[in-house]
Amino acid sequence: MLNQKVLDEISSKINDLITQSPVKDVEKNLRVLLAGVFARLDLVGREEFDIQQEVLRRTREQLTALEERLTALETAGEKKKSKNKLIVDTQ
Repeated sequence: MLNQKVLDEISSKINDLITQSPVKDVEKNLRVLLAGVFARLDLVGREEFDIQQEVLRRTREQLTALEERLTALETAGEKKKSKNKLIVDTQ
């Protein structure tokens, strides 16, 4: 069984190899490249996303209320129209 000192030494040597290897350079270059790509994208932060989501929710609620109101007005208009037609027909 390996003791902690040996494991720490192996870990340190692996870390040194990775730090000195081209993999570290590739990682750095990839990070810079990705940072540039993300900077060019029109991304929003979490806070702005949450705000817009809330605005959309309220807008949907208002739309639903307006649709219900319109349906009620149309129904009332149809009833009034048919009532007026009955009055005209009976005269």
